[in-house]
Amino acid sequence: MAWGVPPRPPSSKVQALYELCKRTFPSPSAAGTSPSPPPADAVRSISSLMDTITPADVGLRGDNAEDDRGHGFFESNFLKGSARVARWAQPITYLHIYECDAFSIGIFCLPTSAVIPLHDHPGMTVLSKLLYGSMHVKSYDWIEPTVLASTQPARLAKLHTDDVRTAPCPTSVLYPQSGGNMHCFTSVSSCAVLDVLAPPYSEDAGRICTYFHDYPFSSLSAAGQTKIAGNPDSYAWLEAINTPVNIYMRPGTYTGPKVQELQT
Repeated sequence: MAWGVPPRPPSSKVQALYELCKRTFPSPSAAGTSPSPPPADAVRSISSLMDTITPADVGLRGDNAEDDRGHGFFESNFLKGSARVARWAQPITYLHIYECDAFSIGIFCLPTSAVIPLHDHPGMTVLSKLLYGSMHVKSYDWIEPTVLASTQPARLAKLHTDDVRTAPCPTSVLYPQSGGNMHCFTSVSSCAVLDVLAPPYSEDAGRICTYFHDYPFSSLSAAGQTKIAGNPDSYAWLEAINTPVNIYMRPGTYTGPKVQELQT
């Protein structure tokens, strides 16, 4: 770069998102640790950028008027030619954009009625932008200090979100201890979600995804005296699922602008 020449602006919104994440999220310092959440203004900057991203910006169609149960732009040649794949069996498709040890960027494409079960994001900050369609979101945060059930290994959590989101809508943010760290998605219509995870899941670093079953607050009793504030329906018992969780998911081909990595 010539002296005095300003840096070239990002070539795409995807590139701008990558560069902003690169400046915002530090790499974990050691295995088993996660960096503290970034400052609120830095998160707002990323959220504001993600708010402007459209399906076309990431190589997806914006015309999603028909309900194709997961067909259309992310349908594979195999599905096109296979009459044996039931319409209700369409998979969730993940489009990988970028990943490093500090953050990942990707898109989940969900056919109608697909479910990503209740799961957590240990030590992670997650930003999610609904690109098109509608989905039901249900999320919880743990009650602190920890409250355990008396009859089974379940822990008390407070409901954070339980509503339907329809694009366009603001980017949502969750943090390690707040914002709905445990959440599940159910697609009301075919939809797609752009996700930034910082840092991403890592088995080596102890950031392992745990799935949960939620029980109504009234269905279990607490171990000891527990007083809750407000409506009991705003609380639930979450129990980790220790058996494998089957999610019909496949990798897809990302066709949007490629990320040009910055030299460090």
